[in-house]
Amino acid sequence: MNRAFKWKLIAGFVLVFLAGGMTGVFVSVSCARHFLFGPHHRGILVETMRNRLRVQLHLTDEQLTKITPIIHKTAAQLEEIRISTGRRVRETIAEAHREMAPNLTPEQRNKLQEIEARHRHWLQRAHGPGEPAPEPSASVP
Repeated sequence: MNRAFKWKLIAGFVLVFLAGGMTGVFVSVSCARHFLFGPHHRGILVETMRNRLRVQLHLTDEQLTKITPIIHKTAAQLEEIRISTGRRVRETIAEAHREMAPNLTPEQRNKLQEIEARHRHWLQRAHGPGEPAPEPSASVP
């Protein structure tokens, strides 16, 4: 095996390794985005809670029937907490942008508005049907 062939072989292995790493990162990010930032469905939460409690506590069908309304109420409360928390986060960021704006150049303000527009677009895509639409943040002056 000559020296040039060895270097080509090493370069090939490195390229294959990098391609595999990039594929892994892409798949991981895609999955994480779906699970963390995708539309939330209360029905999925209810079923997950029911199944987990049924299995871990070895609940009978009668017990499961009795606690199902409690699970529904809890899921509704958790969904409201999630929605109000998201609203507070958006309001805090919008307020920060309003406070920053006087210190920015006109070009920087335009760029900040573009960032906000992309974020609004992303939020609208992330929220599915039946999900409360996010309130648009106040635009930068």
